Amino acid sequence: MAGRINDDDVKAVRDAVPIDSVVSEYLQLRNAGGGNLKGLCPFHDEKSPSFQVSPGKGLFHCFGCQEGGDTIAFVMKIDHLSFSETVERLAAKAGITLRYEEGGYNPSHQRGERIRLIEAHQAAAEFYVRALESPEAEIGRKFLADRGFDQDAAAHFRVGYSPAGWDHLTRYLRGKGFSDKELITSGLSQDGRRGPIDRFRGRLMWPISDTAGEIVGFGARKLRDDDNGPKYLNTPETPIYKKSQVLYGIDLAKKDIAKASRAVVVEGYTDVMACHLAGVTTAIATCGTAFGNDHIKILRRLLMDNGSARVIFTFDGDSAGQKAALRAFEDDQKFAAETYIAIAPDGMDPCDLRLAKGDDSVRDLVEPRTPLFEFALRQIVGRYDLETPAGRAAALDEAAAVVAKIKTSSVQREVAVQLAGFVGILDQEFVVHRVAQLARWARDKGGDTAERGGRRGGAPGMRGGAPQQPAPAPGFSGPALNLRSPAHRTERELLKLALQKPALVSPAFDAYGLDEFTAPPYAAVRRCIEEAGGAEQGLADNREYLVAVMDAAPDNTVRSLVTELAVEVFIGKTIDETYAGMQLVHVRLRAVDRRINDVQGSLARLGSHVAPQDLAAAQNEVWVLQQYAQSLRAHGAAAL
Repeated sequence: MAGRINDDDVKAVRDAVPIDSVVSEYLQLRNAGGGNLKGLCPFHDEKSPSFQVSPGKGLFHCFGCQEGGDTIAFVMKIDHLSFSETVERLAAKAGITLRYEEGGYNPSHQRGERIRLIEAHQAAAEFYVRALESPEAEIGRKFLADRGFDQDAAAHFRVGYSPAGWDHLTRYLRGKGFSDKELITSGLSQDGRRGPIDRFRGRLMWPISDTAGEIVGFGARKLRDDDNGPKYLNTPETPIYKKSQVLYGIDLAKKDIAKASRAVVVEGYTDVMACHLAGVTTAIATCGTAFGNDHIKILRRLLMDNGSARVIFTFDGDSAGQKAALRAFEDDQKFAAETYIAIAPDGMDPCDLRLAKGDDSVRDLVEPRTPLFEFALRQIVGRYDLETPAGRAAALDEAAAVVAKIKTSSVQREVAVQLAGFVGILDQEFVVHRVAQLARWARDKGGDTAERGGRRGGAPGMRGGAPQQPAPAPGFSGPALNLRSPAHRTERELLKLALQKPALVSPAFDAYGLDEFTAPPYAAVRRCIEEAGGAEQGLADNREYLVAVMDAAPDNTVRSLVTELAVEVFIGKTIDETYAGMQLVHVRLRAVDRRINDVQGSLARLGSHVAPQDLAAAQNEVWVLQQYAQSLRAHGAAAL
């Protein structure tokens, strides 16, 4: 069994791969001020960005769900990898050769499962690309050429060909060191009578990548009449491929989607190719499944749900396309973006349209014209005879139930007014009332109260530059945090200084005891700093110091608070020695005053029962503390 990765190599990987570049592979980041970046959290559903990244510290923290950590922690969580798998993956990205404490270099068969499956898919993609040049693949090259795709287009999208034999790829990957178990698990091979055989045979192959650009599966198109399989055959569900969580072309489109705040959803692989080649580089497609919740989450993180964001769906004009549009409308309100539908007048898809009328026609097609809600409602009312009262009533009943699902009341009312026009009912308020009534009935049956109550997962509120009172932190005993309390607010600032700017509070901070932090969560963070060697350790290498503090955390709750404090902005505008000195003095002064009160309270309770020597010692302690407090008030940080 392979040994642990050398600590120096882990540090080298952590330093070599900027956290913002890694996180940007999964979501769009924007300036949050103070050197931080923000985006929509990939770990929980939210509409306002509460996820922050601090490139200078190499940390991330979500103020909504409390997830936080460094680059390694982010990749481990988002891609469900082990620590070793994550370090190996980031090391490969940075070109770093890892050393292992026991057993030398880690043999390939001992590498993490996800990494092995990714490597198998990358090798398969290269195999398929080379196979497209073979004489047998002439039928595949002709298929592409007939649809307007030349050799350069095929190379750009890494289109390949799977040979028609039983086990060409399987034997090739075995020769690369992959086991039969890995090939079956990957979905590239399947069980045959005499062992594994290729899953894809005699088909045109499109590699499907995740947002990080790693190939996780394939889409295969039938080419021959004697192929009894489906027209399109995709990779089955595997540890790395979930069809509801992948979008074809997202690796190529993600930067332009984020830059333009616009995404075009098409129906097939060739449609994505046609759009990109025509200049619509924000096109993506689902892979053998309907556009659903997980796809929405991927796009929302790239679009950032700002007011100008747009999602354009292109569906065929046939009944299947209309049903797809209606399904998309069901999820429409999960976008803050405006959603539109684009259908070519003659019902052609983008690939056919480009072939028949050129690139300009594709670009013109996806210019948003018809809002998705309008198309969906017109499809519903179009099934009824609106010339009769009964037809109008039936159309209203079905369409109003759809409009009632819109949770934003102002939008719901606006759409209801437009529905009245579609159905031909002059009394708009009657339709508005009907929709509102259906919405109330749905809520009374047990609708999503979290959604009705407002946005979820937002960043903590800010008033006067200070976070408002958060919910009690789980896992701590003692009183909950109260940031309206001057003591808790100052303790929080001092811990932020110790984590973010240790040079301003060291060495004085390291002399502060746990009892000087009245909030149990803050005392826990203070203990972590102490176990990491104190704030003084941050003077040499702040990143390694923060990692050490996180490693000292006893559980995820404390670790989350560490990352939160390490990226949170300060209350003050000017963060310098004067500001740091004020926090040090206020925390110490309150601790001194508490001790004076404790001693005096004990004396008062004991009264005449206290021994003379104990009384003298207590009075002397009070006098010393009072003098120290007076000096702190008079001289500030110089008296520490």
